[in-house]
Amino acid sequence: MINSAHKIKLDERVKMRIRKGDTVQVINGKDKGKTGEVLKTLPIQNRVIVQGINMRTRHVKPTQEGESGKIVTEEASLHASNVMLYSTKKKVASRVEIVIEKDGSKKRRLKKTGELID
Repeated sequence: MINSAHKIKLDERVKMRIRKGDTVQVINGKDKGKTGEVLKTLPIQNRVIVQGINMRTRHVKPTQEGESGKIVTEEASLHASNVMLYSTKKKVASRVEIVIEKDGSKKRRLKKTGELID
């Protein structure tokens, strides 16, 4: 019998350090080394959708009479562990650290460059 403590929570939101609008670099997979902007974050699945990365082809059936079908290419999601924040100024990918300012606000900072993100 499985205790409730050992059950996997599928709908639990993951705390992500990557946000929409960030520039990231892919560090693993077929698009390794490519950079792009985060279009959407999916915190429940711990995944991100990056512009121009992990493109998938989808065949769309016609919806109305007389309309022809289409072949659509769109971005598929990547696991958040396969991307790193990218500094466009220094051209380097880095991990993120959370720093608390003197006024108590939290900021994200790149570990390698020390650059503040927001």
